[in-house]
Amino acid sequence: MSNEDITLTAGEAEARVSPAGGGRISSLRVGSLELLRQGPRYGCFPMVPWCGRTRDGRFLDGGTVRQLPLNSPPHAIHGTARDGAWRTARASQSEAVITYDLVDPWPHRGRVTQVVTLTEDSLTLTMSVEARDDSFPAQIGWHPWFNRNLGGQDAALDFTPAWQEERGDDHLPTGNRVDPEPGPWDDCFGMPGGVDVTLTWPGQLELKVASREEWVVVYDEQAEAVCVEPQTGPPNGLNTLPRLVTPLEPLEATTTWSWRRP
Repeated sequence: MSNEDITLTAGEAEARVSPAGGGRISSLRVGSLELLRQGPRYGCFPMVPWCGRTRDGRFLDGGTVRQLPLNSPPHAIHGTARDGAWRTARASQSEAVITYDLVDPWPHRGRVTQVVTLTEDSLTLTMSVEARDDSFPAQIGWHPWFNRNLGGQDAALDFTPAWQEERGDDHLPTGNRVDPEPGPWDDCFGMPGGVDVTLTWPGQLELKVASREEWVVVYDEQAEAVCVEPQTGPPNGLNTLPRLVTPLEPLEATTTWSWRRP
């Protein structure tokens, strides 16, 4: 199938999936409200096969040190799949399945599959990484740019993490866990019971971001957007908390965004 944009609809909800745009969700509308930022930094892109920054672009792969391109010097950031063209495996009115084959500069062959399912009051994203030949460390995550302002109202953020990863001067976790500090944030938090973050635009919409994963990065340092990023490990996790993908055992993660109107 082609990699043209796919529009999903359910009730008054409409989502646009853009395989050619790095497999991102390029739009999510609920009635008249566009929930995702448009423009140069837009939608929600997949972070795979790693999330956030990898220190100096290097990670230990078995006994080999791998070097990734430094696309956010001095680090490598947010994986490679967001820069590639995905393919549509199948699509219906309310569900799309898209795939991406891992290629150079990632040193291992593998396939990423993302399933996007829309209902009247939720969007569910499920992503898996399968190894073709040999095992490798990987991470899965999502980076949504939620509009800070909807209908004239700024979003209020509510979540209760168990800890915050102390952030070093290089923007990477130091390995120390600290009590959550007030924002603004570009920080990773631990939620052992699963990610549970609520964005509320008073009088407009309440949105809950949930995942069984226990890691979430919150980035709200930009005036236009608030990012709530569920992921399978912390930034630099290829080095500090690698999840091994084997030919027999893929890595899979899911996040669900559910909303209600007042």
